[in-house]
Amino acid sequence: MLTQRQNEILKLIVIHYIQLAKPVGSNLLCKKLNCSSATVRSEMATLEELGLLEKTHTSSGRIPSEKGYRYYVDHLMNPKEINGEDLLKLQIIFHNHELELSDCLTESLKLISEITSYTSIVLGKTSHENHLKEVNVVPLDAENMIAIVITDKGHVEHKKVSFQNVSLEEIKKTVSLINDLIAGTPIDEVSSKLEFEIKPIIGRYVKEHEIVYNTFYQVFKDFSNKNINVVGRNNFLKQPEFNNIDKIRTIFGKLDDKELLTNIESDNNDIKVYIGKENHLDDDVTIVQTKYKTPSQEGTIAIVGPKRMDYDRVVSLLEYIKENIEDKEE
Repeated sequence: MLTQRQNEILKLIVIHYIQLAKPVGSNLLCKKLNCSSATVRSEMATLEELGLLEKTHTSSGRIPSEKGYRYYVDHLMNPKEINGEDLLKLQIIFHNHELELSDCLTESLKLISEITSYTSIVLGKTSHENHLKEVNVVPLDAENMIAIVITDKGHVEHKKVSFQNVSLEEIKKTVSLINDLIAGTPIDEVSSKLEFEIKPIIGRYVKEHEIVYNTFYQVFKDFSNKNINVVGRNNFLKQPEFNNIDKIRTIFGKLDDKELLTNIESDNNDIKVYIGKENHLDDDVTIVQTKYKTPSQEGTIAIVGPKRMDYDRVVSLLEYIKENIEDKEE
C-alpha cells in the first residue's frame, strides 16, 4: 500500500495526464503539494520502481502505467457528479415517454460519445424472460410483407420479408402453425423449436414449405440474436494516442468485427473497468462496461476509449444510464 503522499502524487499525475495528455514533471507537483522538488522526485522514482509510473523518451516527466491506472481506479477514483447540462440532456431522453427503450439506449449513448469523445457500444438482445405471444404478417404487395413478432412483455419487433411464388394462404397457415405450437416459448428458444417441432411437419400443410420455413426461421433468429450498435467510433481520431494511421485502421477493424465485439458482453451487474491487456478488444484501450436487464431486454453497455480515460466521469455517466434503463420499463 502506498503512503498518503504517494497516493496524492499518483492521483495528481493521473488526473493531469487524463486532461492534457502531457507527461507530468516535479515542478507542477511541488506547487500542488507545497513540498520540495527533491522529495517529489524521490517519490516519483519510487512509484516508477513499483511499476505505477512510466518515463517517456521525450520528457523528464512521468505518465501513468497500465498498473498505475488500475491502482487509481481501485483505490483513488472518486466518481463525479454529472454536471447540470449533461444531466438535463440525459433526463430529456429518459423522460420522453414516446421513446422506446432501444431508442433511449441509442440516444443516451450518442450523447455520452458526444460529451466524452469516447466510443459507446451496446450489445443488446431480447431477454429470456420474453415469451412468444404471437407472430403475424401484414401484406405490402404480392411478394412483400411485414412479419411482426410480439412477446408477452409487450415487446414488438417487425421485419420486412419477401416470398416469391408463395400464396398468402400458405403463409397464413404457417403463422397459425407457429402460434398454435410454439406460442409461450422463451423468445431465444423459438428458433430451436421451429427446427425440431415445426420443420418436420410443415410440409403436410404448406406446399412451398422450405421457402416459408427458412424465412420465418431467419426472422426469429434475427430477433433473438444480439443487436450490436457502435456509436462514435470516429472519436478515436481525436485522441493523440491514436494518431498513427495503422493503429486507427486496426481499431476501426476491431469495432467492425461483431464476433470480436461479443467478447465485451458482461455477465456482471456492477460497473467494471478493463484497462489495456485486461480487455478482449485491444491492449491500447480501456473498456468501462456493465450489464443491464429489463423485463423485455438485456445486454451490455460499454464505453471504449484510450487508457488515458476520464474514469471518474465515465463511471458516473454509465451508472446513470444503467439505472434509468432499468427504471424505464418498471
